[in-house]
Amino acid sequence: MSRVYGYARVSSTEQHLDRQIKALTAYGVEDRHIITDKQSGKDFSRPGYKTLKEQLLRSGDVLVIKELDRLGRDYEAIKNEWHELRQMGVDIVVMDMPILSTADKSDLEKVLIANIVFELLAYLSEKERIKIKTRQAEGIAAAKQKGVKMGRPKTSLPANFESEVRKWKEGKQTATETMQALNLKRTTFYKLIKEVNVL
Repeated sequence: MSRVYGYARVSSTEQHLDRQIKALTAYGVEDRHIITDKQSGKDFSRPGYKTLKEQLLRSGDVLVIKELDRLGRDYEAIKNEWHELRQMGVDIVVMDMPILSTADKSDLEKVLIANIVFELLAYLSEKERIKIKTRQAEGIAAAKQKGVKMGRPKTSLPANFESEVRKWKEGKQTATETMQALNLKRTTFYKLIKEVNVL
C-alpha cells in the first residue's frame, strides 16, 4: 500500500519548521510520516532525508514538499535527486508549484514534468551563478573604491628583524630564539626570511 510522506527542512537549529509542517499536515500528510532536518541544503547527506530515501520510500509512495528548495540548495544536485526518486517509482508533490507535481499523472505527463523540472533547475542554477558572480564583482569594486586592499594583508616587519636574523645566520642564536625575540610564529618567520634578503 502506497504512503504519503512529507519532508521539511530549515538550514539551522535556530530556524523553525512549524510553517512547513503545518502546510504538510493541511495537505493530508500524517504527523508520523513527516521527516525533518535542520541542516544546510548544500547536499543530500542529511540524517532525516537519508532515512526517508534509503529506508522509508517505496515505489508508489508520494513525497510532499512545501517548496522545491526544501529539497536542497544546489540545483544540479536537486536535478539528480529528482531523477533518482522518479527511478525509484516515487511521485513528488511540490505544494508551491503544482505544475511540477507528478502524483496522479500519466507516464507521458511525468516525462514532460521531468523535462520541465530539469530545464527550470538548469535555468535557476545558471541564474544563481550569475547572481553570485555579479555580487562578488560589485563587492570587490565597492571595496576598491573605498581603498580596501584585496587579498591577505602583508605581515609587517619587526623593527629588529634584520639584526636578529643576522645573529641567527651567524650562529649566535637558534631559529627558535630568533622567533621568540621577534615574537613571530614559525610559518611567518620563514615566510619573511624568503621575502627579505638579510645579508
